[in-house]
Amino acid sequence: MTPCPHLLDRIMSVMEAAFDPAYGEAWNRRQVADALTLPSTHALVVDTTGAPIPEGAGPAPAAAGFVLTRHVLDEEELLLIAVVPPARQRGIGTALIEHLFAAARGRGTERIFLEMRRGNPAIHLYRKFGFEPIGERRNYYRMANGDRIDAITFARSI
Repeated sequence: MTPCPHLLDRIMSVMEAAFDPAYGEAWNRRQVADALTLPSTHALVVDTTGAPIPEGAGPAPAAAGFVLTRHVLDEEELLLIAVVPPARQRGIGTALIEHLFAAARGRGTERIFLEMRRGNPAIHLYRKFGFEPIGERRNYYRMANGDRIDAITFARSI
């Protein structure tokens, strides 16, 4: 199944604005498009008020953030979450996580996992929602300059 082009455009516009290229965390358009073709992958895009933008919506409104997840059995993995810099510290990340929890519960999810690089400021958002560290991968991520950064895995029951 081909993803809605406006959905893909919105995700990529947020991705390009939100992720610092130094860390190499952003996915390219092909990676996102391929993920969206899988029935286990779910995307939610929100506007500047934190309200979901319907997948079939036309080119307006612009996206302020998105979350991309993969659901398997009773678990969900938060693959990516991002908010454009001008919309940060305005509750958009909180809205995304709240929408994620509601949708995941509807899919029968009992536990949500995520992985992030050590030092990622998003840790404050994850901790606010009760995510706890459960593992670490030493030197897992490679930065654009070749340096390595640890990955930390978090989980939360819902």
